[in-house]
Amino acid sequence: MSPVWWAPTELSKSTLIKILLGLSPATEGRAEVLGLDVATQGAEIRERVGYMPEHDCLPPDVSATEFVVHMARMSGLPPTAARERTADTLRHVGLYEERYRPMGGYSTGMKQRVKLAQALVHDPRLVLLDEPTNGLDPVGRDEMLGLIRRVHTDFGISVLVTSHLLGELERTCDHVVVIDGGKLLRSSSTDEFTQATGSLAVEVTDTDACPDGTAALHAALAGAGLATQPAGRAADGTPRLRQGAARRRGRRHHLRHRPRRRRRAGPRPGPHGAASPPHRGALPDRRRLARSRTRPPGRNGPPA
Repeated sequence: MSPVWWAPTELSKSTLIKILLGLSPATEGRAEVLGLDVATQGAEIRERVGYMPEHDCLPPDVSATEFVVHMARMSGLPPTAARERTADTLRHVGLYEERYRPMGGYSTGMKQRVKLAQALVHDPRLVLLDEPTNGLDPVGRDEMLGLIRRVHTDFGISVLVTSHLLGELERTCDHVVVIDGGKLLRSSSTDEFTQATGSLAVEVTDTDACPDGTAALHAALAGAGLATQPAGRAADGTPRLRQGAARRRGRRHHLRHRPRRRRRAGPRPGPHGAASPPHRGALPDRRRLARSRTRPPGRNGPPA
C-alpha cells in the first residue's frame, strides 16, 4: 500500500511524522505504528521504519557510501551486510557511480536520492517520505516518483508519502489522507477522489480574432443544435458547460490544491537538482538479509 498525506502547509504533516516516530510527544490521544505504541516504543518503531526527512540534513564532507553504511550500522546491520546493502541501495536510487564523492558537491536531486537510500538500507517494513520531491525540477520529480513506486511494487515495502503537490502523487499512491490544522478532513482511496463524473469540461481560450471565446462557443454549439448552459468553473478554473441533447463524455476529477492567499515573509528559495537515471538493480533478498541482522542498540532518530 502506498498512501499519501496531504495538508496545505508542512506543519501538520511533519509534526505528525515526528509523533509517529516517537520523536515528539502528542498533546492528546494515542497512536500505534506496526503495533507499537509511539509514546513508549519509539526506538523499536525507528528500528522497523525508514524515514526520509524533508530538509537537507546531510554532512557535506562525507561520501554517500560512508553515510549510508553508518545509517545501516545504526539500524543493526553487521559491517559486511551494511556495506553490501549500501552498494545495492545506492545502485537502486541511481547513485552508484557517484557514491564516493563528498555529498557537499551533490545537486538537490542527488541529495534527495541519498536520503531515500538511507531510509531503505536497513530493509524496513514501512518508509515515511516527507516531501520527497521537494526542490526537484519536473524531470527529477518524475524519476523520484518512479523510485517510490518501485519501492512498493518491486520490493514489497509499504510507503507513506507526505506532500502538498497532489497532482504528481495522484498517479503514485492508492490512498489519500487530507489533514488541515491538525484535523482529519478526509481519508479514502485515490480512485474515490478521482471517480468518473457525468459532466463534460470544456476549456475556452480567447484569441485576438475572437476575444470572447465563451460566447463564440455558445453560438457555435447553438448553431449545431446543442443546448448549453454555463455551469461556473471547475476546481482547476476550467469552465464547465452542461449539455442538453448532446452526447456526454465521461470526465474524471483530478487532485489539485487551491492555496489560500497568505502574506509571505520573503522570497522562497527554489533550488533545482538533476541526478542520473535510476539503475534497475535489485535489492538483496529480505530473507538473506534477516539472517545477517544482529540485535540493534536502537536507532535514535533521523539523520541530523
